[in-house]
Amino acid sequence: MPEIKIFILSDSVGETAHSVAQAAAAQFSDFQINYQRFPFVRTESLLRTVLVQADKEQAAIFHTFVDRKLSQMATEFCQTHNLPYFDVITPALDTFSGITHTQPANHPGTVHALNDNYFDRINAIEFAVTYDDGKNPTGFLEADVVLLGVSRTSKTPLSLYLANRNLKVANLPLVPKAQIPDEIWQVDPKKIFGLTNDPEKLNNIRRQRMVQYGLNPDTMYSNTDKIKEELASADKVFKKIGCLVINVANKSIEETATLITESLGYNEANN
Repeated sequence: MPEIKIFILSDSVGETAHSVAQAAAAQFSDFQINYQRFPFVRTESLLRTVLVQADKEQAAIFHTFVDRKLSQMATEFCQTHNLPYFDVITPALDTFSGITHTQPANHPGTVHALNDNYFDRINAIEFAVTYDDGKNPTGFLEADVVLLGVSRTSKTPLSLYLANRNLKVANLPLVPKAQIPDEIWQVDPKKIFGLTNDPEKLNNIRRQRMVQYGLNPDTMYSNTDKIKEELASADKVFKKIGCLVINVANKSIEETATLITESLGYNEANN
C-alpha cells in the first residue's frame, strides 16, 4: 500500500489541522497515511528545522499558524521546495476579517484555552467513565443524558462523544430478565434514549468482536435468535419508559449524537 507522510504544524496543539487532514484522507483508503504532529511551533528557527525535515522526507504539510509571519514562512518554503501543503486557518481568518473589518488577535491556542468550558468538558468525560455500563446507578439521577441498549449498540463511544460536548452521560446495558435499577424510573424520560440495532448487523458486530478477542464467534452472544430476543426485551423497556428510540444500524456516532442533542434542544455554543 503506497505511503503518504503528512506533517501537522501549528503554533497551538494542531488538532484542527490534524482533523482536516484525516477527514480528507478518509476518502483515499488505498493509501497508508502517516501523520506526524509538531505542536507549539512558535519561533522561526523551530519552524525552519521542521520544514527542512519535511523536505528531506518529502512530506505534505498541513499547517495552522495564527501568526501570519510563521504562516507565510511555511507557505513560501513549501512553494519553493515543491512540497504539497494546505494552509488550514488563514482563509478562515481572512473571511472573518472581511466580515468584521478588524484584524485577528493572533493568539495561538485561543480555542483550547483553559476556561470554564474546558473544565466542564473534562468533568463530563470523567463522569462518562465513572458511570459507564451502569457501574453506579446514582449517576442516572445526575446525568444530562441516559443511554440504554443491549450490548454493542455504541453506548460507551457515544457517551464519550457527548461528553466532549459537555454533556454528562450515564449508560446502562440491557439484559433480558435483569432488573432495571430503580433510579432509571426517577429520570425524566426526555433525558433517556434507547439505542437499538438491526439483528443482522448486531450479529456481525458481535461476531467480529469475538474474533478480535481470539474466541469462537459462534456463541449465544452472537446467535441471531438470541439477539432478536434481547432487542425485543429492550424495546419493551423503552416503551415502558416512553423514551426516544434510535436505531444506530446505519448511523455514525456523530449522527446519533446530533439526534440526541436536537431532541434535548441542546445548544453547545451556549453551554
